[in-house]
Amino acid sequence: MSDQEKDPKNAEPQVETAEEQQAAKEAEAAQAEPSAPEEPSAEEKLAEAEVELAKVKKALSEADIRAQAEIQNVRKRAERDVQHARKFALEKFAGDLLSVADNLERGLAALDADDDALQGAREGIELTLKSLLDAFAKYNLEQISPSDEPFNPELHEAMTMVPVPNVEPNTVIDVLEKGYQLNGRLIRPARVIVSKAAE
Repeated sequence: MSDQEKDPKNAEPQVETAEEQQAAKEAEAAQAEPSAPEEPSAEEKLAEAEVELAKVKKALSEADIRAQAEIQNVRKRAERDVQHARKFALEKFAGDLLSVADNLERGLAALDADDDALQGAREGIELTLKSLLDAFAKYNLEQISPSDEPFNPELHEAMTMVPVPNVEPNTVIDVLEKGYQLNGRLIRPARVIVSKAAE
């Protein structure tokens, strides 16, 4: 074996043809560049479109359900407001009439029951008061007169507390001014005197 054959540096370079060089360049380019993605088939495109359509239908369905629920809530709220307005439309007017009932009761209490000369006046005031209370009842304006009942801070206003023997503490012993409620809503609490434990 000659020195040239042993030493590759001294060996003659092999000359490539133009075709081989072109093929080598194409191979390098193919390795360097990623392969272009294949176009999806018509079936794949159709499947993707159906998935998108299903998503849109679901979103529209949910939006429709929410809109229907909101409409029902608005309708119920409006009905409740109308009922509330009807139920309590007389509240201010009724509140103004309470002083009339109070004055009739005070006038009746001031007249001497034993005086025959005042008997006609008593009967007139009693009838007037009864007519007024009947009108109150017709419109669900109820009187609260809690004498001898346990004190209820939701319906009664304690004006004072008095120690009373033989009476349970927190019992209404006297009603200074009767309370009223309209359709279950308190217009005015009953002003009362309440018992407390004897010292």
